[in-house]
Amino acid sequence: MDDIVRRDSKHLMLISPERVFYAGLLGRPRQRTSGGFAIYVSMQGVLHVSQGDHTSVGELAVVEPYVPHSLRSEHLSVISLVLEPETIPANALQALSARLSGPSGAALAARIRGAYEALRITGRRDGFTTSEFDTIFFGQELATRSIDPRIARAIVRLSDFSGAAVTAADCAASVHLSQSRFLHLFKDQTGISFRAFRAWKRARHLLHFVNEDINLAHLAQDIGYPDSTHFSHSIRRFYGLQPRAIFSGSRDLAIYRSNCTGFNEFELRQRRQ
Repeated sequence: MDDIVRRDSKHLMLISPERVFYAGLLGRPRQRTSGGFAIYVSMQGVLHVSQGDHTSVGELAVVEPYVPHSLRSEHLSVISLVLEPETIPANALQALSARLSGPSGAALAARIRGAYEALRITGRRDGFTTSEFDTIFFGQELATRSIDPRIARAIVRLSDFSGAAVTAADCAASVHLSQSRFLHLFKDQTGISFRAFRAWKRARHLLHFVNEDINLAHLAQDIGYPDSTHFSHSIRRFYGLQPRAIFSGSRDLAIYRSNCTGFNEFELRQRRQ
């Protein structure tokens, strides 16, 4: 019965290591701080997105990575896309932001809503590439950011939660760098500290499980949190909601995953640069 409910649900998510598309309940979030480049599109009516002292009102909003913001919607549900900034060149993100914020923004919002409706009606099997994702929602493939191979290798490890927690010392040793040199290079290449990056990836991994009936304390431990307090604090910081509220609002969420494991596609795209 649960599978039937999810298949017929209007709520769905596509998730890969590089991209997330979510169409579902917004809830009543407090301030949030996404580690990805966030795009919000209203289902109906307008959105109110506040960043510091500025509030934008419209059917579409863009928020840069790691910028605290709050979100209100006239509709119970919202569409959001999250693009991992280490996978796209800064100038390509700026160009996309200009498209979304400029005269073509309304057409892009309509395209994203149309893509959602098509996915909702037809559904899909697991398996999609970053190129397919970008083409579905933006009408074109976004450029791939070139990252130092040593940092790219660390990013792959930070996106893999199948083993022990990854430390900066582990990553530095694996690429034959001192820890201080590695940390400097990591921030230079990604624009964010290793610790902040790891915290975001850990919180992001939660999304794979949000429609499951699962013990949250066990999940927190499995994805690397030292205890439930750290888990709740981190999730609330990134998503503006407590973990239990996220799971409660995602019971009928249909989740479609990419056809890559870990960051294999990212590795392959880096090798082509």
